Amino acid sequence: MPLDTLTGPLGIALAAVLGLLIGSFLNVVIHRLPLMLERRWAAECAEMHPATAPSTLPGSGLAAPATAAQAPALNLITPRSRCPACGAGIAWYHNLPLLSYALLRGRCSACAAPIGLRYPLVELLTGIGFAWVMHLHGPGLATLAWMGFVAAVLALAFIDWDTTLLPDDITLPLVWAGLIVAALGWNTIDLGTALWGAVVGYVTLWSIYWAFKLLTGKEGMGYGDFKLLAALGAWLGWQALLPVLLLASVLGAVVGIAMKYSSGLREGGYVPFGPFLAFGGLLALALGPATLLGWIGL
Repeated sequence: MPLDTLTGPLGIALAAVLGLLIGSFLNVVIHRLPLMLERRWAAECAEMHPATAPSTLPGSGLAAPATAAQAPALNLITPRSRCPACGAGIAWYHNLPLLSYALLRGRCSACAAPIGLRYPLVELLTGIGFAWVMHLHGPGLATLAWMGFVAAVLALAFIDWDTTLLPDDITLPLVWAGLIVAALGWNTIDLGTALWGAVVGYVTLWSIYWAFKLLTGKEGMGYGDFKLLAALGAWLGWQALLPVLLLASVLGAVVGIAMKYSSGLREGGYVPFGPFLAFGGLLALALGPATLLGWIGL
């Protein structure tokens, strides 16, 4: 199909459908990648300190095998998706983005256990993000790159909200991808702007982290936040960092206060910062940094 035919509403609609499909896969990534990392860490710990190896597999509660080769396969493809309540396999026609959730009325087809609203939400957000990228950039390799950016940032946001982890498996490739996209000319910013965006993004939160730790003796955020803001800087440029950081701080404070008064804070009384950085980055992509500064009154 010629690229010219993908301009306008048709291209946007196809991008939205692709986003829905990728969003369904992102739900797998969001759920399984932290478990895969925990297993990797447990295996490394067992190799270095056999006496302290865990007796159960992280994330499963199952007895840990004697060797790594005996461990049940767990990756982004295997095993098949199953209902967490009854363990029934999910047929392909019950795994259609948004549509299956609506037809099943948000319940498992086998045991009628409720399906979390998270699943259609991730699919919907990815579909909207892909459609907006197509609207902004039109068909081409640059659009595919920016779709990858949207997918990675959404996955990081939900993983961090669930686990307070921002995996290097996503953040570091996202930094390098932003620099490569700029070098290839697939971005509106040049390589120098992208490079300084990555540097300033990392150093800014690194400095805030150490200033807070020296003053209070506590850690206010994790190193994953540094890498995420570096990635946003690499893709959006250093000019976007101030509005992204300010918007993330305001939103994080509002949500944190709301959760505190609704007794929704997790143990330790903290709220992960990554989801708000991700939200600010996606808004900067959609609307532009100047619009975000206007919202904040700057």
